[in-house]
Amino acid sequence: MPDSNQRLGDYEILSELGAGGMGKVYKVRNVITDRVEAMKVLLPDLAGRQELAARFEREIKVLAALDHPNIAALRTALILDNQLVMIMEYVEGITMTTRLQRGPISIADAVNYTSQVLDALGYAHQRHVIHRDVKPANMMLTPLGVVKLMDFGIARSGDESSLTMTGTTLGSVGYMAPEQIKGEQTDARSDLYSVGISLYEMVTGRRPFRESSDYSIMAAQVNQPPTPPIELKPELPAALNEIILLAINKDASGRFQSAEAFKNALSRVGPLPGADATRTATGISTPLPATATMIPAQTATTSTGAARQPQATLAASQQNMPANSAQPPASHRGLYMAAGALLVVVALFAAGMYTHNSGQSKATPEAPAQAIAPSTPALPAQASPATTAPPSDAAKQPASGPPAPPPATPPLKVHVPPAAAQTAPPVAAVAPAADPNAAPPIDLDQLEHEIDQLTARAGAVNSGLDHLRAEQASSGFGLRGDIAQRQESMKLNVQKAQDAIARGDGERAKRYSDLANGDIEALERFLGR
Repeated sequence: MPDSNQRLGDYEILSELGAGGMGKVYKVRNVITDRVEAMKVLLPDLAGRQELAARFEREIKVLAALDHPNIAALRTALILDNQLVMIMEYVEGITMTTRLQRGPISIADAVNYTSQVLDALGYAHQRHVIHRDVKPANMMLTPLGVVKLMDFGIARSGDESSLTMTGTTLGSVGYMAPEQIKGEQTDARSDLYSVGISLYEMVTGRRPFRESSDYSIMAAQVNQPPTPPIELKPELPAALNEIILLAINKDASGRFQSAEAFKNALSRVGPLPGADATRTATGISTPLPATATMIPAQTATTSTGAARQPQATLAASQQNMPANSAQPPASHRGLYMAAGALLVVVALFAAGMYTHNSGQSKATPEAPAQAIAPSTPALPAQASPATTAPPSDAAKQPASGPPAPPPATPPLKVHVPPAAAQTAPPVAAVAPAADPNAAPPIDLDQLEHEIDQLTARAGAVNSGLDHLRAEQASSGFGLRGDIAQRQESMKLNVQKAQDAIARGDGERAKRYSDLANGDIEALERFLGR
C-alpha cells in the first residue's frame, strides 16, 4: 500500500481518506493535470487472486456506466504496481456518519438528504445496478447540502448474479436487509431497506437495532420488529413514521417496490419540522434570522385597502378636528365617509349638472373623480393642495374677450374634504363585506366531477392492492391489517359520497368525498404512487 507523500504512477498521495474490507481510499493529485481526486486501492496484490480481480473488474465496468449528480463519478481504473485501483471524483465534505456525530439532523433535512440518495439509487436501479452497501458512511454531504452516494465497490449488475457467490454476505450488518443477511438473492428493494434504516437513524439519532454483537444485530434484522421511530421522536410526522416502517419491512414484497415510489411518498409528507432552516458551510442547519421589512406609511395598506398612517400623522389629523366633533368608531368612520361620497355621485348623475362651491376651494382639472380609485394611495391632508387651495387672484378675474363656450358634457367633479381623503376607502367598499367564516357555496356539478375522479382513483388503488395481495398470498403472506382496513374505509366513503351526490345533498357528499380522498392518498403512498 502506498504511504502519504509517495507516488503511485502519475498520482501523488496526499492523505488517507478511509479504509474498508476491500482496500483503502486516498486523496491524490494527478501530477500531470494537477487535479485532486480520490484513489481507491481495491486489492493489495493481484498475484494468485485472478478470480477476485475479474469480479472487481466487471464491477468497475458497471460503475463506469453511471453518470448522475448524486453519485461520485468513476474517472478511470487501472493497474499500478500490480495493484488494481479506481480513480474517483473527490468530493469535498463530510460523511453522513460524521454529520450525525455533530448533532441531530432536522426532519426536513433528513428527508431532503434521503430523497437525493433515492434519486441516485433510482438511476442506478434503472440500469440494473444494485449498491448493496447503502449506509450513512457512504453518503458524502457537501457544504452546499448535496449528497453524493459513494463506494459502489461491492455493487453488482442485476443481470450478473455470478458476481455474488451463493451463501456469501456483503454489506454492513447494521443496515443490511434480512434477505441480504441470509445470503439470499438481493435486488433494488434490499437497497431501499438500507435507505430506510439510514433515514431512521437520521431522524432519531440511532439505528433501530443496537445489539452487542454483529450476530445479534443480524438476528434482530431478520426477526425483531423495530421500535417505531415516532416513539423515539414524538414530533415526527405520523406519515413519515409509516413511510420508514414500510421501508424496513422484513419482507421485500411489503416494502416500497422502487426508489421512485419511496421518494414520491416522502414528497407527500406535509410541512416538516426544520423546513425553515438554512444550511451553513458545515452542513449543520441553523434557524433563519427574523427580518422586518419597512414599508412607507403612504403605501402600506391593510387587507381592506385603507391607507395606514404613522402615529404622528394620525395624531396631527385628529388635532385639526373640532374638539366637540362626534367621531364614529374607527372601524366605521371610513365606511360612513365612503357612503356619503357615493350618495353625492348618485345625486350628481341624477341631476346631470356640474356642481361647485363658489366660497370654497374649486376642484382642478388635475384632480378628477378618478383620484379616489383604489390604485391611488390616499394622501395626508397636508399633501393635497390641488384640492384645498383657494383660487388665485388671476383665476377670480374675468378673461378678456368673449367667454369661451362651456363644454357640451362637462367632466364630473367630486370634491373630497381633506379629512376624508386620509381614510376613505374606495367607493366599492360600501358593499357588505363577505363573512370570512361562511362556508363557500357547494357547486354540485363540480363536486360530482370530483367524486367521479375519486372513484377512478379508488378503482386504481383497489387494482394495485388486489395485485399486491395476490403476490403476497403466493408467498404465504397477507396484506397488512391496517392497509386492508383502510381499503374498506375507502370503499365505504366513496359509496356514501356517490349516494349523497345522487340525492343532491352537497354537504354530505363533500364530507364523505374528503374522507375518501384521505383514504386514497394514504393507500397511494403505501403503493408508492
